[in-house]
Amino acid sequence: MQTEIVKNSVVTLNYTVTDTDGNMIDDGNQPLIYLHGGYDGIFPAIEEALHGKKVGEVLKVRLEPDDAFGDYDEELVLLEDLSQFPDNIEVGMSFERVTEDGDEELVYRITDIADGKVVVDGNHPLAGVSLIFDMTISEVRPASAEEVTHGHVHGPGGHHHH
Repeated sequence: MQTEIVKNSVVTLNYTVTDTDGNMIDDGNQPLIYLHGGYDGIFPAIEEALHGKKVGEVLKVRLEPDDAFGDYDEELVLLEDLSQFPDNIEVGMSFERVTEDGDEELVYRITDIADGKVVVDGNHPLAGVSLIFDMTISEVRPASAEEVTHGHVHGPGGHHHH
């Protein structure tokens, strides 16, 4: 039975994520199952830390914003006219907008509405935040040929094709 994390292992992690002040970001009530070996199933810095580890090992990894959701970018905070929005908008709502060069869609969150103006923020809610992952490796198995071909996990808790 395979117990060590190597390329093309399917790894099951029990985990929690907190910020550096100890606030819970993700209570990990569903274990995280990913295909190990550079398939972008998990943050690369965490994958690196897990490589070669064994079932039952406990790991704590701190991700700086660069390794997680990026730094906070002031330029993604925009002030816009309330007249450009539907009537029923509220702080906390999100909407997608294509960037000016038309290449990608950014998700903007409404962070403030005042005096006929709306403040929208295109940063990820966790931009600029350092994250601490506490992980226990609960299961490691070899990936199937199909999983390797597709680059992700199939089956229970994995990705489902429709």
